[in-house]
Amino acid sequence: MAKKITSAEIKKMIKAGDIILGTKRAVKNLRLGKVGKIMVSANCPARVEENISRYALLAGAEFQKLEFQNDELGVICKKPFSISVLAVSKGAK
Repeated sequence: MAKKITSAEIKKMIKAGDIILGTKRAVKNLRLGKVGKIMVSANCPARVEENISRYALLAGAEFQKLEFQNDELGVICKKPFSISVLAVSKGAK
């Protein structure tokens, strides 16, 4: 089982510029093979989660479900909207 990601780790990755926010951008980068790890919120819609996990499997990226709700992820990422999908670029920690 993958280690739990804390809000401090997410903030650190965002500050370093290693995070891709949003479903559309995450899927696009998964298709291009630029994503090493993908994380979805605890209340991510089932259809979105299935699509993301399928693309992650095909791309060889690690898939992880977070314990945070999508509105909490928006606050953690300092955005005025909810975030359901976070992708970590390849080569990032």
